[in-house]
Amino acid sequence: MSTGRRWTEVVPGFFGIGVADVNCYLVKTADGMTLFDAGLPRSRGVLRVLLGHLGADEADIDAVVLTHGHFDHVGVARGLRAEGVSVFVHPRDAELARHPYRYRPAAPRVPYVLTHPRGIPPITRMALAGALNVRGVEAQPRVTHEHPVDAPGTPLALWTPGHTAGHCAYFFPDTGVLVAGDALVTLDPYTGEAGPQIVARAATADTAEAMDSLDTLARTGARVVLPGHGAPILDGVGPAVAAARRRGPH
Repeated sequence: MSTGRRWTEVVPGFFGIGVADVNCYLVKTADGMTLFDAGLPRSRGVLRVLLGHLGADEADIDAVVLTHGHFDHVGVARGLRAEGVSVFVHPRDAELARHPYRYRPAAPRVPYVLTHPRGIPPITRMALAGALNVRGVEAQPRVTHEHPVDAPGTPLALWTPGHTAGHCAYFFPDTGVLVAGDALVTLDPYTGEAGPQIVARAATADTAEAMDSLDTLARTGARVVLPGHGAPILDGVGPAVAAARRRGPH
């Protein structure tokens, strides 16, 4: 799903948008629509196509809920906020959402990518999709661990720090769907490696903490996992977390 530019309905009501190996998800429920993460700048065209398919437009989105504030997850948030859409984030990532390039990963990015050449094509695709020109967003710090988010679908927020200080995943208990963001991915853009894993040290603040946060994801028992990068996980969170643990930090 995440290579190229397109959208797909992963499970009923959960639509994935994939641009340049970066995913965001539009969730349509009986009480409205919520966009989880805001991709890269060029994600907006795909979002508009999807909304048109649903007979809606950007102003019909009730909320943008960020898993975290990195540049590749806030790409169209500022534009949607200008359309009147509320944007929510965990308080510990509010400053990062304003300044999505101001973070220090566990390993310097450029040397890391140079020693992992399979990561060069994904990083190049991201750059061509606007990754170098993202403007931050003033998001409301209203996401609280183990509390429902005040947005359509009322997903349960799960604080999963490590990738960033305020990273959160979002769980829909009624459907068993987990929006994992970058707490658990199936493609690492910095290495080009596929399979369940945490994101490389080149983009993660604290890899040990990120590994610990896998426990929080596993406890949901989710049947479907929607990652921030890579293909959806359709056979349950348990096997995916086990695979990520075996792989370990990198």
